[in-house]
Amino acid sequence: MSKTKALPLIETTGRQSAEPCCPPLTERPFTADEAETAARMFKALGDPVRLRLFTLVASHEGGEACVCDISDVGVSQPTVSHHLKKLKEAGLLTSERRGTWVYYRVEASALAGMSQLLPHTPAPSPTPA
Repeated sequence: MSKTKALPLIETTGRQSAEPCCPPLTERPFTADEAETAARMFKALGDPVRLRLFTLVASHEGGEACVCDISDVGVSQPTVSHHLKKLKEAGLLTSERRGTWVYYRVEASALAGMSQLLPHTPAPSPTPA
């Protein structure tokens, strides 16, 4: 049994409300706890195979993907399963078994947390003196 804990990207206080774990990168420096939380997420996505699997699931039609649809990423099936497990442990994916296949979805709160963390517009560049 794994001793890892799910990454708390979003704290839900009500049915519809959610607060991101950390402020946008351009808002202020992270506290030590915020940096630890964000680092766990980035560490899980820091492997090219895991990042590819995550984007395959996130961009798949209907928002979920059968493992049979995303296993062709250039590594063996046991390695794919290992990487999917790491993404689940980080709280980035959820899964559901249906018969012999497992279907994966991006954890909605994780995606919302990442979109809050990474702003859509870059910080203004300092003007040369």
